[in-house]
Amino acid sequence: MLIDKGYTFSKNFPIKIFRYENPFVERALPNGFTIIDGQDIDFLKLKICYHRGFNHGDMPPSTDIEGKLKQYTSPHTNSSLTTIITAPDGDYVCALGMWMDYHNKYAYLEPLATIPKYRRMGLATVALTEAMKKTKALGAEYCFGGGPDFYTAIGFETLWQWETWKKEW
Repeated sequence: MLIDKGYTFSKNFPIKIFRYENPFVERALPNGFTIIDGQDIDFLKLKICYHRGFNHGDMPPSTDIEGKLKQYTSPHTNSSLTTIITAPDGDYVCALGMWMDYHNKYAYLEPLATIPKYRRMGLATVALTEAMKKTKALGAEYCFGGGPDFYTAIGFETLWQWETWKKEW
């Protein structure tokens, strides 16, 4: 029907959830790494972690933290759900934001990033599991997650595919 109307398929993205009735993946942090929540954090370190973790280069073009500060202190934000892994030198190397919909009893993960040289160490799994445990304790029944295979590997299941279509006007 969309093709008949002149639309072309653009892309799709899996919508995944982790049902809290399922067991969490348990991993330990490597020696010297620590886990902290989003209270009393260094917003510049957080900005750098996300910048590097999303492969945008070594340093963000600006060290202005106003955007991150607003994101993590906005209404309905529970900063204790933010989960950060620090390296032995104190740098933030993996970070995630977690949001809770108390009315509908679900958690929403956004964003999750690990700095490339710290990937494949289990850091994202530890951070995500910790955040999901917090939201389960607050009454969530499941968590929406991302598309990459990482999520499937730790127990997320695909519910449907989000498709985008475009039309030239």
